[in-house]
Amino acid sequence: MTSQDSPTPTPVGIVTDSVSCIPPEVVSRLGIEIVPVELVFDGKVYRDGVDITPDEFYALLEGAKRLPTTSAVSPGSYLQIYRRVAERGKDVLCITVTSRLSAMYDSAKTAADMAREVLPDRRVEVLDSGTATTGEGFMVMEAARAAASGKGLDEARSAALRIQPWVYVLAMLDTLHYLARGGRVPKAAAWATSLLQVKPILEVKDGEVHLFERVRTRKRATEHMLQAVARLRRGKGPLHAAVMHAHTPREAEELGRVLAARFQPAELYVTQFTPVMGVHTGPGVLGVAFYWEEG
Repeated sequence: MTSQDSPTPTPVGIVTDSVSCIPPEVVSRLGIEIVPVELVFDGKVYRDGVDITPDEFYALLEGAKRLPTTSAVSPGSYLQIYRRVAERGKDVLCITVTSRLSAMYDSAKTAADMAREVLPDRRVEVLDSGTATTGEGFMVMEAARAAASGKGLDEARSAALRIQPWVYVLAMLDTLHYLARGGRVPKAAAWATSLLQVKPILEVKDGEVHLFERVRTRKRATEHMLQAVARLRRGKGPLHAAVMHAHTPREAEELGRVLAARFQPAELYVTQFTPVMGVHTGPGVLGVAFYWEEG
């Protein structure tokens, strides 16, 4: 069979969770399907990004006596979206937040197993991003761009995996209070004890959260993150970056301006830190997700 005789790949739809922090205009432009994670606040259930905005959530969080909780997306919710994508004649590639921090990968996989019974004519595959927030989002966007250019499921998956080793997520926390109380990161309680007057910079890498650096002020933390963007460069290609913030829009816009001036990125977004992560980190988060093209 010649290349001209090769079958055209089946179109593929890209699905992800709301932890990916992809700007809404990009979600719309690339046709990405977002599965909203549920937040439980004072006994009321909110769908992330649907029933409550990040600004509304952080305003409530600052005055809350009891911490809200999150609930992993059910397999049934994933299957519903897989059906919707399949009805448009497409295979499905679902990319999730790291499985080491959430049960969403397991839910998505269970739904994919169910789909093999109810959607036998469509491929449904699930990929663990190994990261979170817009680090996950960048992998999703790469897969969606491949899909938009007519690539099939395998090529869209490869596009996401191609950048996975180069994706970094750094975030400065204003306090470790929420992380320690939530218990999602076991070492956080010890960090909170030893870093009472320090602004920690955390890193999401290899599926887990690590203490990346510790500094005394938010200003120094911001500069250290910028230095890390330069230091972690791989290859000679351009930068792709996203500034994330939890109720600190002015700082985020300023960090975005500095990133643009220093590195002239190929793409740069300023986006809100999803409430799903904010449950565990609290307000005041300022971070950057990025990768350098190999070039």
